[in-house]
Amino acid sequence: MLDAIRDFFEKHVGTSARPGTERHSIEVATAALLVEVVRMDGDIDPAERTAVLRAVHASFGLSGAEADELIRLAEQEARQAADLYQFTSLLNRSFSAEQKVSVIEHLWRVAFADAELSAWEQHLVRKVADLLYVPHSEYIAAKVRARAAAGLKSATDDSAAT
Repeated sequence: MLDAIRDFFEKHVGTSARPGTERHSIEVATAALLVEVVRMDGDIDPAERTAVLRAVHASFGLSGAEADELIRLAEQEARQAADLYQFTSLLNRSFSAEQKVSVIEHLWRVAFADAELSAWEQHLVRKVADLLYVPHSEYIAAKVRARAAAGLKSATDDSAAT
């Protein structure tokens, strides 16, 4: 799998895989977490996939083809992963607190993309936030921003307390 990631970045981004391997791994780890939200409820909605593409574009500035390839690699990596720790530990070593909150907000945006928040999606975002040591207040603020960006009304039914 690492060879496929290195090949992708050498081919599409034009960088040597050795010096930037950590950066590329971070991109794949972030995309894998986004893909996990899509897969979480068992229904892969096109709106969620579009939200993942938007998040990858916003986070890494990749072209459409590069983003598609990154997501393909992330999907493979997510299927093979035993747990989320392999992704979140990498982000913990490399991301600032602000960047971690941004990841959580992107996860929420993907979860809200189909206008239905499943308990599984909510659980996954909470788990990732915990693994990234995102404070609960920031987790909630990211959720509120993502809900507003999705054009959904504010709700207390799925509660801001979760």
